[in-house]
Amino acid sequence: MSSLLLRLGRLALIGVGVLAVSLPARAQAPSPDEREVVATIQKLFDAMASCDEAAIRAITVPEGRLYRVSVGADTPMRSVTLDEFATSFGKCGRKMLERMWTPQVRVHKGIATVWTPYDFWLNGAFSHCGIDSFELVKAADGWKLTGGSYTMEREGCTPSPLGPPK
Repeated sequence: MSSLLLRLGRLALIGVGVLAVSLPARAQAPSPDEREVVATIQKLFDAMASCDEAAIRAITVPEGRLYRVSVGADTPMRSVTLDEFATSFGKCGRKMLERMWTPQVRVHKGIATVWTPYDFWLNGAFSHCGIDSFELVKAADGWKLTGGSYTMEREGCTPSPLGPPK
C-alpha cells in the first residue's frame, strides 16, 4: 500500500511539474521608463547612422566613457569619452547601421542599464556583431547615456533575428 501511495505521489508531482512548464510565461509589459531607455539607445543608433553630432550630444553626458573590447585583436581594449565619440560623428562620411534586438533593461530610481546583442553594418556590408552594455541616468530633459562597453566580434556572429538590413 505504501509503495502505491509513493507512486501516486510521484505521479502527482510529475503532473504538477509538467503543468507548470506548459503554462505560458506571462511577459511583463515594459514600463514607460524602460521604453524611454530603449528609445534613447535607438536615438543614439539613428544619430550615428545620420552622422548627427548634435543629436548624439543631446542624449549623452560628455564626460562619460565608452569602452570597446575587440575580440581577437592585438589591441583588445580602447576607450573614448562620449565627447570624443560625438565629435567623431561630425565628419564621419560613412554609412552606418547598428541594430539591436532583445534588449534587457533594468531601471531603478533614475538609473538604467541596457544589455543587448547587436550587429553593425558599414557602407552596406556586414562589419561586426557583439554585445552592447549601456548605462543611463534620468535628467530633467530625459534619459542620458553616461557610458558603456561593447564587444566587437568579427567571427562567430549569430545571424540577427532581424534578417538582412532593408
